Amino acid sequence: MKRNIIVITFLLIVLVAQGAFAADKKMAKLPFVYTDWKHYTVKDGLPNDHIFAVKAYGDKIWIGTEGGLACLDKKTGKIQTWTEADGLPWRVVSSIDINPKTGEIWLGLFGGGLARFSGGRFDHFHQMNSGLVNDVVYGVAIENDNVWVATTAGASRYNTITGEWSIYTEKNSPMEEIWNYSVTVSKEKVYLGVWGSGVLEFDIATEKWKDYLDPDGEMEIDLYRDDGIVHVITTGVSYVEDVLWITTYFGMSRYDGRHWRGLYADETGLPSDFGNAVKGRSKNEAWFGTDWGVGVCADFATDTWVTYTMLPETHKGQVIVSRNNKILEVFDTPKGIPHNNVLWVEFDDKDVWIGTSKGLVLAKGTGYYEGLKLREVHEPKKGEIKTYAPGK
Repeated sequence: MKRNIIVITFLLIVLVAQGAFAADKKMAKLPFVYTDWKHYTVKDGLPNDHIFAVKAYGDKIWIGTEGGLACLDKKTGKIQTWTEADGLPWRVVSSIDINPKTGEIWLGLFGGGLARFSGGRFDHFHQMNSGLVNDVVYGVAIENDNVWVATTAGASRYNTITGEWSIYTEKNSPMEEIWNYSVTVSKEKVYLGVWGSGVLEFDIATEKWKDYLDPDGEMEIDLYRDDGIVHVITTGVSYVEDVLWITTYFGMSRYDGRHWRGLYADETGLPSDFGNAVKGRSKNEAWFGTDWGVGVCADFATDTWVTYTMLPETHKGQVIVSRNNKILEVFDTPKGIPHNNVLWVEFDDKDVWIGTSKGLVLAKGTGYYEGLKLREVHEPKKGEIKTYAPGK
């Protein structure tokens, strides 16, 4: 009898202790955080560590670098490369898109024009043999049977069926400046991010243009909040679920067709206002590549962000989760982005590929969920971890 009482008492103590321990855990609705990172550099077979573009397509990851083209086979882990010695017309590959109808790979070449890679052969298009308006190409995008090319002297459109070229500059479109930085497409529209001209929208059916500018016209400050795009020096644009996500050199923007929202580093989880690229995952989530890391708007409705940076002293990754500019979590990861100058973001189902100035990284999304979920809060001890956000 005494033995039974002792056992029961012991079990009660254990249960009470477990309950107290569970009660000590702080729970909150928080976004998914990527903590499993894999780096790829020249040591792994890349032709160069300066990554300009990444395109996920089936079992292949196509990578544009400063020193050539690469293709990573996800099944085997092997990397195949092409340089000028292999027929690549120009060594710097700045953008990539793939025609889903034909499987043809279109490459923007920074200084070398445009290339089509199909059946192991490169076809080269440049100013001297085509309607390409300029050979310095920043962006390329497939729209039905057309290839859109963003260059420093305007945009070109190539119809792959008829062979017809169309050129768009300040003469036939609302480009106040002609330096086209990026291009993206939806089912009905083509969007150009233009350095000095904001965002231009091209209606595919009517072939009419519409411009999105900063209405207050001030270059130094955003005089009136949320009245339009935050700045006309636009570097990236991404369209998803009827929402435009935009990067500029002076902050970011979101536009849902009716309302604008300006996004700044001192008010959000953006590590910097200097935007290099953006990729929208949904109307509520977008990844912004900046010169000081990645800022992820993880849940727009609640203004919840995840910031990923590399700690220069240790080269470890740092994660900051915030809401309404209040930090909720801060912790380090053994690996993170290999460099804080982020040039490209590409989604591959739940995984994310990020191109930086010092290599490519895969953020593995095992267990990824959209929006927010009730989970444990990882609270660091006071003074244990210092946040790194020099761009703020």
